[in-house]
Amino acid sequence: MSETKNAWLNASPEELETISSFADGYINFLSTGKTERRCVKEAIRLAEGFGYKNINTYTENGLPLKPQDKVYFNMMDKALAFFQIGSDPLEKGMNIIGAHIDSPRLDVKQHALYEQDGICLMDTHYYGGIKKYQWTALPLALYGVICLKDGTHMDIAIGDHEDDEVFCISDLLIHLAKDQMAKPASSAIEGEALNVIAGSIPAADTDKDPVKAYILQLLKDRYGIDEDDFISAELEFVPQGRARTCGLDRSMILGYGQDDRVSAYTSLMGMMELADEPCTRTRALLLVDKEEIGSVGATGMHSTFFEDQLAEIFNAMGDYSELKVRRCLRHSSMLSCDVTAAHDPNSPEASSPNGNSARFGYGIAFSKYNGSGGKRQSNDARAEYVAAIRKLLDDKNIPWQTGELGKVDQGGGGTIAYILANYGMDVIDCGAALMSMHAPFELSSKIDVYSAFEACKEFLKNMKDIQTASL
Repeated sequence: MSETKNAWLNASPEELETISSFADGYINFLSTGKTERRCVKEAIRLAEGFGYKNINTYTENGLPLKPQDKVYFNMMDKALAFFQIGSDPLEKGMNIIGAHIDSPRLDVKQHALYEQDGICLMDTHYYGGIKKYQWTALPLALYGVICLKDGTHMDIAIGDHEDDEVFCISDLLIHLAKDQMAKPASSAIEGEALNVIAGSIPAADTDKDPVKAYILQLLKDRYGIDEDDFISAELEFVPQGRARTCGLDRSMILGYGQDDRVSAYTSLMGMMELADEPCTRTRALLLVDKEEIGSVGATGMHSTFFEDQLAEIFNAMGDYSELKVRRCLRHSSMLSCDVTAAHDPNSPEASSPNGNSARFGYGIAFSKYNGSGGKRQSNDARAEYVAAIRKLLDDKNIPWQTGELGKVDQGGGGTIAYILANYGMDVIDCGAALMSMHAPFELSSKIDVYSAFEACKEFLKNMKDIQTASL
């Protein structure tokens, strides 16, 4: 196999400026969209600026959809589907990109507040795969919503404004940590010990849990909420602080939630860049929730919301039939955009050998398969589809590479690819490679992020239905 050059070596000064500017936009998106709800809100704001309209505008008013119309569907403020209608019959398939917008975090429990030894704490349950010890002694911000019984809906965002307070989970000082340090890393911090410190001032008018009482009074004064209102709240602790440019050469991005908001942003911007370009083959983008815990629930990819909305699209075009929906899905082509593991020189023993691990600076990484062990829960893209993707990107000189999620039997991980492949469509995994994946702050290469954007845009614009072409 020919040796691939690092993409930085091929970039012109003009391209370097474009890459830097794109990274700035991504950093802003990453810093704003720290939860799935905030990602949905920001994505809708961007899409409406490019002429996308809520599908309800059509369905609730009986308006017909026609080629080149651009619509989106908001699923419970936690998932989105975008469509740009092509001039070809929809049953001939779509070019689809899918990414997820949830990330590992600490969710606040319904019975959240308690006092212990003069400190008020908030009880949490971690979400997704984390190394629990990484979340101690770290400044945390609190985001989410609180819904009251009277219908009041409050957005909460504490910690990332300049004058905000922050939160933390205490860590045991090294002088007293002999027993802790003797434990394996997986149990050095237990899940039930991820309790966030909320306050330490006691109320003067009570002897029962006076610090908790003082915090509850603050919540009542600031937000008008009582302790029971945590029951109907979705509150998430995430690392505090903006994403930042990293490295003396400013070549990288360090930030929370890059798995998988890097794919969400690059695919979204690829879709938006094409908003004014007519399409023959319908373009679709899915930004989904719950990938980190198996794509479950109403807003995860195992839900039927995408299929349901496709049926609504057919109906609004006056062309609905169950068979046509099935044909459309079967003849669609998809990029399952999700990050992969970058080779880490600090832990080289975990990488897949012989050039099978992705590296920083070599472009978007394509994974023919993921899963774990014997490719369990993996979509294994067929060779014909891989060849078509190779040609698509090489014809436009878009840098790309292949990658795997570590050594065989080392671990592994899943994506939404196999779920969409159940419809019979061609699917392949791809995305920017990350170091420190699932850590509170993850690391990416700016040129890989830009390559992912270019690849997504080219796929949406020019990918063909190779199933029909190969008959």
